[in-house]
Amino acid sequence: MKNKIYWLLMLPGLMLLVIFLVIPLFNTLVPTVYQDGFTISKYIEFFKDDYYMDILIRTLKISIISTVVCIFLGTPTAYFISRCDKKWRSFLIAISIFPLLTNSVVRSFAWINILGKNGIVNKMLMGIGIIDKPLTLLYTEFSIIIGTIYLFLPLMIITIVGVMENIDNDMMEAAQSLGANRIVSFIKVILPMSLPGIIVGGVLVFTGSLTAYTTPQLLGGNKNLVLATFIYQKAMAVGDWTGASVVATIMIIITIVVIKVLNIIANNLDKRGEDYA
Repeated sequence: MKNKIYWLLMLPGLMLLVIFLVIPLFNTLVPTVYQDGFTISKYIEFFKDDYYMDILIRTLKISIISTVVCIFLGTPTAYFISRCDKKWRSFLIAISIFPLLTNSVVRSFAWINILGKNGIVNKMLMGIGIIDKPLTLLYTEFSIIIGTIYLFLPLMIITIVGVMENIDNDMMEAAQSLGANRIVSFIKVILPMSLPGIIVGGVLVFTGSLTAYTTPQLLGGNKNLVLATFIYQKAMAVGDWTGASVVATIMIIITIVVIKVLNIIANNLDKRGEDYA
């Protein structure tokens, strides 16, 4: 009887997953591997094409750099927030998530005003005499990385804060009483216990960076295509829906591989052997 109730409760959720996740993924995957018989020729063509590989490598590079920077910036920030008083903690969390309340298009246009040749950065550098002519900061991989970090850093901070605020302060005090300074205590005690939040945050940032469209399109331009903008170009401009499905499938596979790799790294650092994502 309990099993029947269990499955009845699970049924609506399972139906939603099948209708809105499994069937669309199936319809995306099948045309890429079945054309008058099983074939992987579309994938072979993708990986043999230097132009396609440049887009793939650029996307991975931007995603990896953005994720690493978000981890290094988000971890100490999250630790500081988690150790504040509750009233200040709520205020700082609200400030952290404020960028998420702004549309990504608006945020990207803000960075265009900051990084453009007549933007704030170039005017400041020329004003203090560091450069004689404006630097090309916009429509580069650098501008995409900056915009992506700004876009997803709040997710990293919030995710890690949720884990760190449950770590007792006595852990740090115990480590310091055994002779470790605050930095060593943080690395040896707090960081390993925060791995679940760091791994989940890393997955969120990486997958978000990998699939982001608006920020790369507005800050990178047509000369710095990433996989998401390439899918749009394939589907909407060229009308090659099968080619777009191939790229989408590759992105899904990359995401799964990255999740597994991050779990392996976490398990090597934390011997409890848990999968965090």
